[in-house]
Amino acid sequence: MSEQELNKILSEATALRAETEIIEFKEAKEGYDFDKIGKYFSAMSNEANLKGKPCAWLIFGVENKKHQIVGSRYRAERKDLDKLKKEIADKTTQNLSFIEIYELNKSEGRVVMFQIPAAPQGIPVAFEGFFYGRANESLVALNIEKIERIRNQAHNRDWSKNIVPDATFEHLDAKAILKAREQYKQKHPALISDVDTWDDITFLNKARVTLDGKITNTAILLLGKSEASALLSPAVGQISWILKDAPEGYEHFYTPFILTVNKVLACIRNTKYRYMIDDTTIFPDEVSHYDDWVMRETLQNAIAHSDYSKSSRIIVLEYNNKLIVENAGSFIPDSVEEVIHYNRPQPYYRNLFLVNAMVNLNMIDTIGSGIKKIFTIQRERFFPLPTYDISGEDHTEVTIHGELINENYSRQLKKHPELSLDDVIALDKVQKRLPVSEDDITRLRELKLVAGWASELQIAGNYSKITYQDYKQMILDLIITQNGSATREDIVNLIMPTLSPDEPMAKKLRKITNIVAKLSKQEGIIKNTSNTDKYPVWKLVSGN
Repeated sequence: MSEQELNKILSEATALRAETEIIEFKEAKEGYDFDKIGKYFSAMSNEANLKGKPCAWLIFGVENKKHQIVGSRYRAERKDLDKLKKEIADKTTQNLSFIEIYELNKSEGRVVMFQIPAAPQGIPVAFEGFFYGRANESLVALNIEKIERIRNQAHNRDWSKNIVPDATFEHLDAKAILKAREQYKQKHPALISDVDTWDDITFLNKARVTLDGKITNTAILLLGKSEASALLSPAVGQISWILKDAPEGYEHFYTPFILTVNKVLACIRNTKYRYMIDDTTIFPDEVSHYDDWVMRETLQNAIAHSDYSKSSRIIVLEYNNKLIVENAGSFIPDSVEEVIHYNRPQPYYRNLFLVNAMVNLNMIDTIGSGIKKIFTIQRERFFPLPTYDISGEDHTEVTIHGELINENYSRQLKKHPELSLDDVIALDKVQKRLPVSEDDITRLRELKLVAGWASELQIAGNYSKITYQDYKQMILDLIITQNGSATREDIVNLIMPTLSPDEPMAKKLRKITNIVAKLSKQEGIIKNTSNTDKYPVWKLVSGN
């Protein structure tokens, strides 16, 4: 924006008799409270939306009664003003921040003009989880009427609520409707006797699957016959399961999704997985690779929150040790941590009509605890937490881990059941080599859960208890389970997590070399069967 345009905006604003909901003056001669800036950002963004304005203005360096320029030294360095953009984004809905921060050097002094964007249609803007608004010149909590007015902007654009012009009740699957009735009774036990007296039209209207007896996109997605999914075009009513380690392993599933979810889950090879993290016993724990509730909740969340306008299917990728569920559309909350901390329904849903129908049919819950429960179940299994990739604007990707990544992580969870979920999330990031905040690292160090430099942070373990005989058995078991051979890399990857992170890397590699040398040269139990010592392949000596 040019200096001439800014001067015009400033001149028109200062000419007003009083401040408005979308113009606020502050002297801020030397500084100004960050939290107050954040609250004004939320309030003025929401008010700009409600007044149909593209933006609002918070102006420093102007007295708020007579609107005289007094000058401001707030963040006099440009780099400090630019930092404020991220600082605000970190604490607002959908990481919203200033459109721009302008500086005008007037003869009376410096003026700082913060251009605040109007809240997106259908999404009221919060600062640190709270919505703010304006009552004339006062900063207040955004009242429920205004919140609903903004949220209702999205309802008019809710794809899942749209009527399918050519669809009739003949396009719905009879078995799916029966299943829907069963699920509705479970969700609403007080209405069991009433449900049996309702015909299908009445039932589906009351379950909010249809609208005044008309077939919606939601009705086709959840209850439509397989061939009826074509009526959703250009949207795609399809879930694809793909087995990544077997080219022939794939299958496509169509509507009705209320039945399809079970068919998709039946494809997944959820076999038993054995692991040993308890030092007090020689017997391993045995569990399924994946918890059924975790898989179901993740898939049904993808159905509920997918952006069907992208003409994209939902994909379930199955690997040897993990599942990845992908759906089109960005992750609506600002972060997964926000969902877990606030543990409440999110303020905006992409497919509100679909979400309400799935709640009524006992497929999902809107109380906001689904993701937190997923994390809790994985934590109770001593498994890695799910990984949410929400960096893309066009898709969301959730990884469910079906095996341990680092046994020391699991040992610490078992040893410390009192750990907060925040601490477990931080520890999980360490094992996945993901960025961890300095505050979290400090906290984990205080709890003696990690060791080593920040660049090579490792989870602490019971290193002193592992003997040569333990390592010997570990290596022999590895060779046996890997069809009779193991490379040096295999053995290093096996033993490295058991060594103290405080030891230099060269010392740890030397220790592994000594263990292998003792097994091969002194005891003669294993031998190198490759043609080079640089890339050895170890096998058991005949008779062992």
